[in-house]
Amino acid sequence: MYHNRIFASVSNSANGEVDATTRFHYRQEGDVASGNAIVWATYQGGGVAVGTLVAKVASDGSLDMRYCHVNRDGKLMTGICQSTPEILPDGRLRLHECWRWTSGDGSQGESIIEG
Repeated sequence: MYHNRIFASVSNSANGEVDATTRFHYRQEGDVASGNAIVWATYQGGGVAVGTLVAKVASDGSLDMRYCHVNRDGKLMTGICQSTPEILPDGRLRLHECWRWTSGDGSQGESIIEG
């Protein structure tokens, strides 16, 4: 479901550091239907110099994620995210994300990525 997909941001809250130039390269191990799959990704672009994420995949394909990155200002940023997938008519995935910084100001936001 997620393996080797490249996602791009299509929207993000103003307090986020990801924008339309950010690319996420997802990888997956395990079967989603079993609820035992894991996903990890690298990402960069926009306000992100380099980042990684790791997630548990529920049997419905939703992701319980933790992420960390170094931003363009050289600060280490961390957060948590819940992502809900939507399968688009052309077979791509759209992830609806609710996230919160666990570093910095602890604020929350919403984003959408597609790939």
